[in-house]
Amino acid sequence: MILQGKRVELPPAPAVHQRFEAHAAATPDAIAVFCAGRQVTYAELDAKANQFAHFLTACGHGRGAKVGVCLDYSIDMIVAILGTLKAGAAYVPLDPAYPSARLRLLLGQIPDLALIVASPATAALVGSVAVEVIDLEQMSDQLAGRPVTAPEVRVAGDDVCYAVFTSGSTGTPKLTAVLHEGWFNLLNWLTLQYRLHSGSNNLVVSAFGFDLSQRSLMAPLFCGATQYLMASRNFDALMAYRMLTEHDIRTVHCASSTLYLLVDWETARGGEALARLDYVLFGGEPLKVERIADWARREGNTCTLLHQYGVAECTDVATSYDLAEYWPGEQDIAPVGRPAHNTDIHLLDEQMRAVAAGEYGEICISGTGVGAGYLNGTGPENERFTTIVVDGAPRRLYRTGDRGTVTEAGELVVTGRMDAQVKVRGMRIDPTDIERALGRLAGVREAAVVITYTDSGDAELVAFLVPAGGHLAEDDVRGRLLETLPRNMVPARFLTIPRIPLSPHGKVDRAALVEACRNRFAGIGTTA
Repeated sequence: MILQGKRVELPPAPAVHQRFEAHAAATPDAIAVFCAGRQVTYAELDAKANQFAHFLTACGHGRGAKVGVCLDYSIDMIVAILGTLKAGAAYVPLDPAYPSARLRLLLGQIPDLALIVASPATAALVGSVAVEVIDLEQMSDQLAGRPVTAPEVRVAGDDVCYAVFTSGSTGTPKLTAVLHEGWFNLLNWLTLQYRLHSGSNNLVVSAFGFDLSQRSLMAPLFCGATQYLMASRNFDALMAYRMLTEHDIRTVHCASSTLYLLVDWETARGGEALARLDYVLFGGEPLKVERIADWARREGNTCTLLHQYGVAECTDVATSYDLAEYWPGEQDIAPVGRPAHNTDIHLLDEQMRAVAAGEYGEICISGTGVGAGYLNGTGPENERFTTIVVDGAPRRLYRTGDRGTVTEAGELVVTGRMDAQVKVRGMRIDPTDIERALGRLAGVREAAVVITYTDSGDAELVAFLVPAGGHLAEDDVRGRLLETLPRNMVPARFLTIPRIPLSPHGKVDRAALVEACRNRFAGIGTTA
């Protein structure tokens, strides 16, 4: 089974920063970035980025180099990113929200790291590495003497533009490389498909290290709009909603769990800033439709919700679906839609053969968005980048490890992870299925299910529940769940908590939930 995206021709040397440069030449006085009361025009940002690019090339850090960026959201961050791209180098986001020990682990995984751009507030987090750490603010006089015109650097579509860390199956962080042509294709598709323009101003709400944040950062600059940045290292719902209210922001890219928080904030205060947006583009984890259904259906809501699917290894987004088409339906899982431009979705069995329509298979992605692979190892994950023959021609693809099927309407549905299933009392189950069943129970606002292990090594399911109102009695929840699920899928324990914890990327923090189990049942025999 193959879903084929529309074929759209790209420039001979597709580079995202060159589209930004075109806007800087055409609308130099337009506001490019706004952060903490400061703003910079397209012309000013272009000049600053060019000066930094000349600095990098003068230091020998041009095409093929890796530049670490450990900065809080700021104008300097955008200067560092654009300047790195203009020099022909690739940037590596180093999220300052991470603890120093985590950053040191990540830094050890970056081959041929040239230097790190930091600030007085972040330099100590990365100062122990054996590469130069520079501060753009302290270098202002030095950079001011550099040319404000773009350096003459040839950038090809198969050059790496950025690399982000993603979790490997072994637990070791994997650094996956994205190519210029893939990133350009993604932003070009978003612009064409959803008619983004100079008024499509964006607010970044996700952590810098998240793959989703890279297209969120660059999308408005790609179409000539204004990028709004929050002056906060971690997601702040109050600040985000205030900025949505006070500024003419039209788009937001975020994880599903971050969308839930924004919807909760608006619902509790009777606001309408979120409902007035043009688009919220979200995904990254299984969607709990019931968390946003009432808000999405309310009168006067004109925001288009785009439920998207993709992986960091393939430039973040591979498919997209307008949820307005889902609300009247009866499907249990909301689709993630059809492929982006120049992208194909393959559903394959264990022998890498195409499954028939309506059957389940592993979701694999081919096309322009497939990245360069992992830069820091030769482990089993590198085997996920492979080649198959389609219609007599070889096609490079990435095996996502996700399980899915295609609806009769031709929409992709992601049903879970191929490796997420565990045996509980002899039966293989996926915790996501239990979360969906819990979310449909009256009185349950949100649910997350984690797997723990007894002292004897048996798998055990623990459900964390956020009540919609009053108290949730464990026996009552268990009894109602038994009406829809087999006994082996009903969790052994139910814990009520005020909110589901989120990781810095805005997703459910399952590690924190497992730790909560460990602390709650210490001495009782349950361990993660």
